[in-house]
Amino acid sequence: MKGRMLSMAGCLLAVLLLSLPACNSSGATTGKKSILVTYSILGSVVKDLVGTQANVIISIPDGLDPHTWEPSAKDIENINTANLVIQNGLGLEGGMQKTLTLAQSNGVKFFTASDYITVRHVGAGEGIPSGDPDQALGAADPHLWTDPLAMKSIVTALADYLKANLGINVDAGLQDLQARLDSLNTQVAAEVATLPQDSRKLVTGHESMGYFAQRYGFKLIGALISSLSDQADVSAADIAALKQDILDNHVKAIFAELGTSPAVINQIGAEAGAKVVQLTTHALPSDGSYFTFETDLAKTIVDALK
Repeated sequence: MKGRMLSMAGCLLAVLLLSLPACNSSGATTGKKSILVTYSILGSVVKDLVGTQANVIISIPDGLDPHTWEPSAKDIENINTANLVIQNGLGLEGGMQKTLTLAQSNGVKFFTASDYITVRHVGAGEGIPSGDPDQALGAADPHLWTDPLAMKSIVTALADYLKANLGINVDAGLQDLQARLDSLNTQVAAEVATLPQDSRKLVTGHESMGYFAQRYGFKLIGALISSLSDQADVSAADIAALKQDILDNHVKAIFAELGTSPAVINQIGAEAGAKVVQLTTHALPSDGSYFTFETDLAKTIVDALK
């Protein structure tokens, strides 16, 4: 009798477990759509937009180089099983491009953020002439996330895409997010306004600040890695040219970024009489907020150049 009761209890437990909703890799129920975003900064804004209406998965771990990162087998599975993949485009996700292209050819839905902004191109006199195609006059710049109004254009287009293709209505969240991005732009502009125009000159680890410079009236003097793709080698001629540009433009501070060689940038700073300041351009702060990321970015730049 006791054994029969245990058997019946086991059957009831099995039925109960089978009746529970299954879980996907994000830990949420499979009743929600899965949206995969390639990198964390864009992913933060997508999360703000969709809230709890979808499971948002980030591929590239926060703070790692999006140009060179390559997906694992699990990452590839997440990409191919997502209801939507949101990518930056313009060659930013170089290390995962083959995986993304294959997934798209297999029918996975894609939203490319850079399709919905005015793409910035390398202008005359920006950076160091190096022969790298990414640094050539007219090359497309993928580092769009440093401009809050570019991000506003992206989320506005994404809201329409989600409604039309995934049946997700984020209109309420969109209005709030648009207002917050407008406010963020105003806040950053006010911060920059405290810096004299002739001090708004940027020398960075690589050419990642073009959209910020364009939006807030900075001049790009040069970059230690003279390539938008973040992968060019630094030559002695590049270093000498950059040092001379710093001297000629009376640049007060130069900014080290992800992948910047401390030895090289410290040498340039010492020889050119410019202080070296660490600038976080590819990672979210501890609170995971794009808004904190952008305000921290602006404050670091302004404080260093005052």
